[in-house]
Amino acid sequence: MSRHPNSSSNTPEDISLLSDKDIVEAIISRDADITKLYLYERCYPLFKSVFDKYETDCTDCIEFINEIYVHLMVKSSRTGLSKLEGFGFNCKLTNWLKIVIENYCHQIFKKKKKMPIYEKTDGSDSLSELSDSIGIDLSILETEDINKLLEMMTNERYRLLIIYRYVEGRTNEETAGLLNMNMNNYYNKHRLAKRQFREVLKKEGLI
Repeated sequence: MSRHPNSSSNTPEDISLLSDKDIVEAIISRDADITKLYLYERCYPLFKSVFDKYETDCTDCIEFINEIYVHLMVKSSRTGLSKLEGFGFNCKLTNWLKIVIENYCHQIFKKKKKMPIYEKTDGSDSLSELSDSIGIDLSILETEDINKLLEMMTNERYRLLIIYRYVEGRTNEETAGLLNMNMNNYYNKHRLAKRQFREVLKKEGLI
């Protein structure tokens, strides 16, 4: 196992030598140095990108990180474990942390009005995949038109599934994580979400 640096002379280079398990154990044991280096320095860009998307009650990103830290560390009354203690190491810690932060913000905060409903990436392959499965070339639609169509979906979780998976270009696993679904449930809802989106397109005379 990698050594846990415990002195105040830690540098960002030191933490790169630690495994995800080392980092999780250090944060859970309230190692102030590792916590600061990982959450407040190494992961700061991740926190900042999410913080900029939402209308939070935090005055700045550091306060936002403090809030997420509490969210990670508070023990569940049901399981007796904190969210961080429940991390199963089935994916990279940074990927897991991103899903946790995004999911927390989706549940607690609203997206800033100046932000679009989704962030269109260059994941045009995902949109092409959706286009093929529902029978319409979505590339012919403007972003504003797609937003309006998505808003017409009556089931919010289905709408979010379409946005995460096909518009933002996330993987099935990432999308399931954001929606707090196991994969079996996800694939069932995935099918229903595409069906509902197709019904919206039919009502609008697009297919």
